[in-house]
Amino acid sequence: MIRFAVVGIDHGHIFDHVKGLTRAGAEFVGYCPKTSVPGLVEQFAKTYPDAPQIDRETLLADESIDVICTAAIPRDRAGVAIAAMRAGKDVITDKPGVTTFEQLDQVRQTVAETGRIFSVCFTERLCVRSAVKAGKLIAEGAIGRVIQTLGTGPHRLGGSRPDWFWQRDAFGGIIVDIASHQIDQFLFYTGSSAAEVVAAQVANFANPQAPEFEDFGDLMLRSDRASGYVRVDWFTPDGLPTWGDGRLTILGTEGYIELRKYIDIAGREGKDHLFLVNKSGVEHIDCSGEELDYFRDFIADVRDRTETAMTQAHVYEVCRLSLEAQAKAVTISQG
Repeated sequence: MIRFAVVGIDHGHIFDHVKGLTRAGAEFVGYCPKTSVPGLVEQFAKTYPDAPQIDRETLLADESIDVICTAAIPRDRAGVAIAAMRAGKDVITDKPGVTTFEQLDQVRQTVAETGRIFSVCFTERLCVRSAVKAGKLIAEGAIGRVIQTLGTGPHRLGGSRPDWFWQRDAFGGIIVDIASHQIDQFLFYTGSSAAEVVAAQVANFANPQAPEFEDFGDLMLRSDRASGYVRVDWFTPDGLPTWGDGRLTILGTEGYIELRKYIDIAGREGKDHLFLVNKSGVEHIDCSGEELDYFRDFIADVRDRTETAMTQAHVYEVCRLSLEAQAKAVTISQG
């Protein structure tokens, strides 16, 4: 049985990692309680009362542990991953897996030297059932060849945030932090192995008290197969009964798919709504029962040393494009 532990509980996505791996048959053996968000660790302890709290170095030194999961402060995730890989463990990290080009180079070098797996869990595709279903429909030819994606990732700023949330070096910029989700989706759904950043822009429209923060970003991507547009922001209104109205439209040569991932505003109840439009007509598909394959496939990759959950090349390209778009982004003036 594959055994895993957690080092870095600074974002709620860590719950997706633990839930996904345990459901796929892995054994959760413990976690390091160090955090910048005490309430998150309290919730974690209540959710997993039987999991022991163990310090980071002890977990890394335990040769019986196969995998380390991390959702540490974004700037620290690469460091955790590198230490884990050098300790002989494979890694699942929350996005963004890296926040600088230097970190990306260090991760590449560590993977090459150790032969370990560095996987970024892009939850908006891998942990969203409608997104998984969309991939299967595309593979079946339901909309022909995909030629464009239009992805939006709105978020709610909400209540209190840790200090690092507002610090540019800590979160990496809004494109690195959030838009990596949509960049991952562009490459995956279009079948592109590489792409270029056509244009990008960022802004801080409504948070002057935090001058390093960015509450808006968008970008355009182009590959040899398709084009893509991404918009991310922190402007979800309080009246929306979920954290963000995340959507994705996938245009094919013979139809299109729209995902309303978390809510169908003023429409159907629940989440994971998929709308398929092609020569056969218009169809709404409830994807709430769709199986999430990523964690099962990742466990198989750990066991068999394969790349079925996600290729290493894909991870690197998403990270590279995110960093490049952030670096190229023009800041929209407030004047």
